[in-house]
Amino acid sequence: MTGQELRQLLVEKWGYSYDVQFRRAQGRIFLQVMWKYLEQASFPLTEAEYQEHLDSIANYLHALGGTTQVQAFITQTRDRPRLGKAVSIPLDLGDRSSEWIL
Repeated sequence: MTGQELRQLLVEKWGYSYDVQFRRAQGRIFLQVMWKYLEQASFPLTEAEYQEHLDSIANYLHALGGTTQVQAFITQTRDRPRLGKAVSIPLDLGDRSSEWIL
């Protein structure tokens, strides 16, 4: 998955180019779809910076082996990002999880 494909997935599901971030909690890694999005006037990134950020996230997802997990979760979830509440996508890294959690 490329950053552009990730953006397209977000827009098709929720109608906006939402910000995404990795978070570590409870010994697990999550990809969080945040409530801020590119189309907001107050969004802190330019379109080029946003796309670069998504490319970076997509590269990490590929390295973690979580691309299909994220695609399936976004497609199937009924949750949606809203002010103060992100959509958290748990990433199952299997035996490799200890490599990524220090």
